[in-house]
Amino acid sequence: MADDKDRPAADASAADQPFTTVTGAAPPDNAAEAAPGAVPLATPAGHDHPAPEPAPAQESGQATHAEQAPAQETYAQATQAEQGQAEAAQAAPGPFEPSLYEAAPWAAPQPSTAQPAAAQSAGTPPAAADAKPVDQGAKVAKDQPSKDQPDRKQAKRQDKPAKARSRPSRRARNPLVVAGNVLLTLTVLVGFTLMAALSYSETLLRKPGPLAAEKVVNLSRNSGFRDIGEQLEREGVVGNAWAFVAGVMLRQAREDLKAGEYLFPRGASLNDVIGIIVTGKSVLHQITIPEGLTSEQTVARLLENDVLVGPIREIPREGSLLPETYRFNRGITREQILQRMAADQRRVVAEIWAKRAPNLPLRSPEDLVTLASIVEKETGKPTERARVASVFLNRLGRRMKLQSDPTIIYGLVGGKGSLGRPILRSDIDRPTAYNTYVIDGLPPGPIANPGRAALEATANPAETRDLFFVADGTGGHVFAETLDEHNRNVARWREIERQQSGQTAPPPAAAPAAPTQRPTLPPRSRN
Repeated sequence: MADDKDRPAADASAADQPFTTVTGAAPPDNAAEAAPGAVPLATPAGHDHPAPEPAPAQESGQATHAEQAPAQETYAQATQAEQGQAEAAQAAPGPFEPSLYEAAPWAAPQPSTAQPAAAQSAGTPPAAADAKPVDQGAKVAKDQPSKDQPDRKQAKRQDKPAKARSRPSRRARNPLVVAGNVLLTLTVLVGFTLMAALSYSETLLRKPGPLAAEKVVNLSRNSGFRDIGEQLEREGVVGNAWAFVAGVMLRQAREDLKAGEYLFPRGASLNDVIGIIVTGKSVLHQITIPEGLTSEQTVARLLENDVLVGPIREIPREGSLLPETYRFNRGITREQILQRMAADQRRVVAEIWAKRAPNLPLRSPEDLVTLASIVEKETGKPTERARVASVFLNRLGRRMKLQSDPTIIYGLVGGKGSLGRPILRSDIDRPTAYNTYVIDGLPPGPIANPGRAALEATANPAETRDLFFVADGTGGHVFAETLDEHNRNVARWREIERQQSGQTAPPPAAAPAAPTQRPTLPPRSRN
């Protein structure tokens, strides 16, 4: 039999058991007095707490196996219900919440106090005689919430995660975060807007323009890009001046626009128009200076061209300009064209002189230009240049006078070019610095501006023994090595001349011959 000091501890341990049945009578002092056939209940699977003690047997002998069986069966049912709720709670626990099983008051582990009736202390006071057994099933049903009506605290705990999810976090409520989100949203919207605007602008830039035919427009140097847009609108090149301005700003080409005269094709788009002005591919004009013109005649041609601008200070030196076709933009000065012609002539003469034939009776490039100017004026057909040059070079080699008619005219009128009348016998005999019927050798300078072909023919003449030539009536010449042959050629030419004059001559009364007029030499004759 246990001491009295052990009884309170046993009572306290028993009081901690949630399924201990309260009866009014103390358990028997002797284990043999326990109800026959009482067996300790097994702990339900999955629980850590020990099985509760079985109810003590009644002293009066009223508790029998038949009375304890319903209580044990009710306890088993309650234990199964408890286990089902715990498994359901573990299957779907709330965020950051313990499972229903762990939160249940009976889920806490308890020290094992269940003892068989025979092991109880002998000092336990006997239960009251009139105490009635308490239905353990009713106690379990009262303490345990049903499946259909969950505990309110448990429901609140399950609702907390949902409420927590619905409330914004402390970081989301930060003003800086809110401002950043707003700024990001605005940036995205502005970006999409700009992309749409750029796409639309590119469509407008590529859209064909209103020009029905190509047109030349001159853009002055002092025009701003808005002025250019208005001018293009007036000329019908673009449909709207502000569309041109917007296109220039979009392409960032404001500083790249170039003045000039531009040819815009039919249906040119804004993109084409801006590209033409930016690249500066303006219209190229051209002026052709024929071979054989004097410098004075060349200056007159330049002054007649209204595309060129500016005056000419002085007439260039004779033979210093290269006759050629020159291309230029509107606004180029006449002095600039003359400078180009002079530079080209120096370059060409240097190239040709370096490749001249050996043993030429020429002492310098200036002599080459002077003789080439005579060859240029005497040549009727381009194919004859080299042969005409050979005649004059052969005469120079034999120290014969050149006897060139163009030198007579230049000696009389200078750079004006044309005498305005036929050459008279008196003109042939009149001594001038350029009259090669009078002077020996070359004149003091060129009588015109020879072209490249005449310069090349003079530097590399045909290899002949010709000393004479006379016109053949077809624009060319007949060449001869001897004077007798030349005289026969001259006779034939005079017959042709008489036939031509008889067909076109006016009546004698209408145009009487002047009594003092001397007969002229046959043109292009050399004797």
